[in-house]
Amino acid sequence: MKRSLTLAVIGGGRMGEAIVAGLLAAGSMGRDAIAVAEISEERHAAFERYGVRCVRDGHEIVGETEIVLLAVKPQVIDAVLAHVADDIAKGTIVVSIAAGITTARLERLLAEGTAVVRVMPNTPALVGQGMAVVSGGSAASSGEVERVRALFEAVGEAIVLDERHQDAATAISGSGPAYAALFLDALSRAGVGQGLPRDVAQALALQTLIGTAGLLTTTGMHPEELIDAVSSPGGTTIAAIEALEAGGFRSAVHDAVAAAVRRAKELGS
Repeated sequence: MKRSLTLAVIGGGRMGEAIVAGLLAAGSMGRDAIAVAEISEERHAAFERYGVRCVRDGHEIVGETEIVLLAVKPQVIDAVLAHVADDIAKGTIVVSIAAGITTARLERLLAEGTAVVRVMPNTPALVGQGMAVVSGGSAASSGEVERVRALFEAVGEAIVLDERHQDAATAISGSGPAYAALFLDALSRAGVGQGLPRDVAQALALQTLIGTAGLLTTTGMHPEELIDAVSSPGGTTIAAIEALEAGGFRSAVHDAVAAAVRRAKELGS
């Protein structure tokens, strides 16, 4: 059966918007191929600038699409999916980006044999720099998983992993932009504390993070190698590193990731 849509997004929140905007900017999908279901009129207005169809109820679009993307919070995903499940046509791929929610849990709410793919993307997809981890459910073929991976690769990087790694991936790449932003803000504020103008401190911190990521990506250098290369004996960098280590910087990061993994498991249960 020919479908009028390629992608139906259920949930027009920030992550749904990032994916839609990223796909359109990449040119991998046209406006007529995407529709969004969102109950908030305020969020409808946010999607108007993209020129995609926006409806209030997912019933209106899930039956005419090839891929249904569930972009709602984990706490409501069961109710949302149960609401539209009967309208999802045979052969449709159902994709969930809800943290902690397993494919097995979603499969129980859908017709037997429905292909379910779990994805953890992140917000840099909005500018084509996303990172997505893709895992297929029991009924998803390798071809269907690959199609979803390619969809997310249009807005950044996307890798296929066994689903048992999804909670850890959520804690690293899914939540990671917030960690990076927190560090950026702390570094900028520290510069202000040392007398730099706010805009200068932020520009220095931001370009340093961008440049460091680019250097590591391009050269394949291990982060420890870069630390050693920058840290001259008795110099400013080693003094700063020692202060960070004394403050428990690494252990705080470990604890943060572990906390995110625990929360993902709680959401899943």
